[in-house]
Amino acid sequence: MPSTDTTKQYEAAKAQYAAHGIDVDAALKKLSEIKISMHCWQGDDVRGFMNRDQDLTGGIAVTGNYPGAARTPDELRADLEKAFSLIPGKHKVNLHAIYADTDEKVDLDAIEPRHYERWVEWAKAQGLGLDFNPTCFSHENSKDGFTLSHADPKIRDFWIEHCKRSRRVGAYFGEQLGQTCVTNVWVPDGFKDNPVDRLAPRRRLKDALDEVFAEELNPAHNLDAVESKVFGLGAEAYTVGSHEFYMGYGLQNNKLICLDAGHFHPTEVISGKLSSLSLFAEGMLLHVSRPVRWDSDHVVILDDELYEIGKELVRGDLLGKTHIGLDFFDASINRVAAWVIGTRNTIKALLQALLEPTDLLRKAELEGDYTSRLALTEEFKTYPFGAIWDYYCESQGVPVRERWLEEVKAYERDVLAARA
Repeated sequence: MPSTDTTKQYEAAKAQYAAHGIDVDAALKKLSEIKISMHCWQGDDVRGFMNRDQDLTGGIAVTGNYPGAARTPDELRADLEKAFSLIPGKHKVNLHAIYADTDEKVDLDAIEPRHYERWVEWAKAQGLGLDFNPTCFSHENSKDGFTLSHADPKIRDFWIEHCKRSRRVGAYFGEQLGQTCVTNVWVPDGFKDNPVDRLAPRRRLKDALDEVFAEELNPAHNLDAVESKVFGLGAEAYTVGSHEFYMGYGLQNNKLICLDAGHFHPTEVISGKLSSLSLFAEGMLLHVSRPVRWDSDHVVILDDELYEIGKELVRGDLLGKTHIGLDFFDASINRVAAWVIGTRNTIKALLQALLEPTDLLRKAELEGDYTSRLALTEEFKTYPFGAIWDYYCESQGVPVRERWLEEVKAYERDVLAARA
């Protein structure tokens, strides 16, 4: 339970928000129901456990050599548990296919739900949901930069089979855990230099996706998403799965459309796309990240774009059709701390949006009172949000403010430092 001092500050702050018709208790209840899908690959630098000796491909690069990366599924789960103990709320874990936990030697085109049973058992015990992704990179069959759009039908069929099986794993997660699994398809396919034929690879990708999604699965167990990218290392000139391609495919085939914060041109932001896409899409998946200069997947900070994402989701009542996931990987800092910083910041941005006088601002806008709209928007930036956040953290049994860092430092000293 929150301390007396925290409660006093909370009650005082709550009264200030209430003066503008904001029900803080209701906002915190709504916040507690939002699940963030925390990505497992921050914990081990996207190595996975199936082909750990395979070089990273697909334009993926992790920089830094901070000690303590997880080497086994048990270590990764322990690190995730530590991170979740410092994050308010109950959330989800986003797995890539290469994180199978099995003693069996299996390739990507042969994965089955049993290869992930230990993850499901752990998620049940922790009260967490699981999301999933086929891993179409860092494999012998992806070394030339093409997977589902490959010109060789044998290689293309390998990846089609992998994605089919990934969907079944996702459905297994959803059925077992009682929380819908979002299975997200992203492929790195593209050319380093200018192609002659832009159409044929996209036609092959469309046909391959049609095969992947042919099997009907219970949407209560599994929802499919497709993710675009503007370019990648080794695919600087042309990416098969562009935003236009996947937006068209998702709308036509009732798939969730994934917007990754780093997968667009440097002057584009995904917050500005949400309202338009929400009118036509079955639903949306967000990969909240922080691009620096471009798709560099830095740890999420509480910057303007994160605030804007939160505001768009709340102002437009889009939380019900939007799945929020994280996607960054930084090996230059403590990996558990990276999870905690990014996830807590994402939740903070949502809380800030929930504490905004949206109805009042909308009324001023409709009446043409743009002076009040601007003045109130600016004044609310310095309202006592911190007191509300502290109360929420204490009520959820997690450390307030930077106190969580002491626990991460102790975990680094007692656990991470012992890893070679």
